[in-house]
Amino acid sequence: MRVAAMGDLHVREDNESSYRDLFGEISREADVLVLAGDLTDLGKPKEAELLAQDLKACSIPVIGVLGNHDYECGAHEEVAHILRDAGMRVLDGQSCEIDGVGFVGVKGFAGGFGRRMLGSFGEPAIKQFVGEAMNETLRLENAMRQVKAKRSVVILHYAPVTDTIESEPLEIYPFLGSSRLAETIDRFQVSAIVHGHAHRGRYEGRTPGGQPVYNVARHIEKPGGKPYGILEI
Repeated sequence: MRVAAMGDLHVREDNESSYRDLFGEISREADVLVLAGDLTDLGKPKEAELLAQDLKACSIPVIGVLGNHDYECGAHEEVAHILRDAGMRVLDGQSCEIDGVGFVGVKGFAGGFGRRMLGSFGEPAIKQFVGEAMNETLRLENAMRQVKAKRSVVILHYAPVTDTIESEPLEIYPFLGSSRLAETIDRFQVSAIVHGHAHRGRYEGRTPGGQPVYNVARHIEKPGGKPYGILEI
């Protein structure tokens, strides 16, 4: 299966550009399109409606997750509803299967990596922050346990490793993802992990368990020079 993967579309109300032609091209190049969050710029339903119109040009299955920008206006449920009505499978702690390949999706959350990962200690606000990160990883694990297919793709918005956020300022690493995500994923065998969010990162990396991770944010340089990556699953 050829999976096209791209994140961080950031569709805006006043955006004169369209993804219609790109989605048509992807439909000719791949069997499935995966979208790794930040589909809209401010999480406005109007932005989702514009993306839904462009998705009509996509003749292959579309699967994805929301990102932090899609939550900005507090209308993320409506955004997801609009995209689902357009035929996109918006995953939020669920899995689905297409032609023998399982797809698992969750937004993920921040918190940092390795020994520098934020711990649940101190003020209630810190504990709530860490609790959100742990809740996302638990939902990810529960979804992965539902996958029966031998091949699988994990779709995230936040990064699970530091490999794919290199070139971002060190000061913002803790806000770009969490190694809790990679720790959860490495309890399973997967074919690929994709994420977005880090616009200045790099395309390829590995989890501590050696599983391939791809930063598919639209801004990242990818093989072939396209805004999307093509993965052979």
